[in-house]
Amino acid sequence: MGFIKAFTGALGGTFADQWLDFYLPDESVPATAAIFPAKPQGTNQGRGENTKGNANIISNGSKIIVPEGTALITMQDGQITGIIAEAGGFIFRSDDVNSQSIFAGDGPVASLIQSTWEKVKFGGQVGSQQLAFYVNLKEIPNNRFGTQGEIYWDDAFFGTQVGAVTRGTYTLKIIDPLLFVKNFVPQKYLLAGAPVFDFSDMDNDAASQLFNEVVGSLSAAFSNYTNDPTRGNRMSKIQGDQIGFAQSLSLAVEEGFQWKTDRGLVIVKTAILAIEYDEDTKKLMSDVKKADALSGSRGNAFFQQAAARGLQSAGESGGGANMAFMGMGMNATGNMMSGTQQPNTPSSYQPNFGAAQMNQGQGQQGQPQQQGMPSQPSQSPEDSTEKLIKMKKLLDAGVITEEEFNKMKFDLLGL
Repeated sequence: MGFIKAFTGALGGTFADQWLDFYLPDESVPATAAIFPAKPQGTNQGRGENTKGNANIISNGSKIIVPEGTALITMQDGQITGIIAEAGGFIFRSDDVNSQSIFAGDGPVASLIQSTWEKVKFGGQVGSQQLAFYVNLKEIPNNRFGTQGEIYWDDAFFGTQVGAVTRGTYTLKIIDPLLFVKNFVPQKYLLAGAPVFDFSDMDNDAASQLFNEVVGSLSAAFSNYTNDPTRGNRMSKIQGDQIGFAQSLSLAVEEGFQWKTDRGLVIVKTAILAIEYDEDTKKLMSDVKKADALSGSRGNAFFQQAAARGLQSAGESGGGANMAFMGMGMNATGNMMSGTQQPNTPSSYQPNFGAAQMNQGQGQQGQPQQQGMPSQPSQSPEDSTEKLIKMKKLLDAGVITEEEFNKMKFDLLGL
């Protein structure tokens, strides 16, 4: 008992056109449908024994078309008896020893179907009626996901936990129709005259279960993506990388719920429509943006512009403080880097001025000026920009290391 191949390829040709009574998928089936009953076309006209034109029951002599992108599965008493996974026309024969129960073709899932068939096959009864169902093997679109509250994951780029509310859609594909029908489709969709198993049907409990499992896998999917060094560890890339995130999400649902190994399902593409980060993550992202703005080539350009403005301002005001900085000794530079001041000269220290210097140090009345080091004019504290400019010059000159520069930059910016 099984099928005989009448022709291959799509419906067409003189032989196929002569099939006045055959089975096809219903034209009204939506793209989001996964499994649906075979529907008889035309009238029976004595070509087969099936007189129930409104049911997906085939019997000896029934002719069936299997379009591209679909598979046909026959069942008896709740058990799978045959599968056709290649496009063409077939005749069901219950009395021909040459008939076959499986046609897998040579497509990318042929070996997978062959392997599964060895585990689930059932011979059926000679002359018995069979239920026929089509399984959608194309990408099934518009499967939605979304979170009502924040989800959290460890982000490699930020080096901490981040959180967000997100929503989007994904496409999935049935790569093993035998596993899908046997292990996942509820029994009410596998009866004579059964309803269409539609993933977009809000009353489809099995589809709702998939939605919940995807939402439950989002944290792991985001973690998979941001901790994958080949992705650059950047969440900013995720909305433009539908294939990459789909792989991360597919891996997460496989690890959590065995979609591929138990149900024959995989996620193919994703479209993230929105990501709304929580307040702590927004603050963290703002700090990272500031740090990014002062690093790399952009930071070099910033410091060059700031230095040019500082030199121009010094020239216009006649000041030479910035230029004098270039002549500072290494000890003074080290003190400035560490934020410490040179110790005051002890009161017991008496500078050894020469006579001429002492004479010059006396006023017109002959009174000596106060002994000790000459008083220095008070200086206003340097702002952060000036200090960063000075540090950058020291970095470029090789006086300080990149690590020392970054530490001072973060301290000055308060990051």
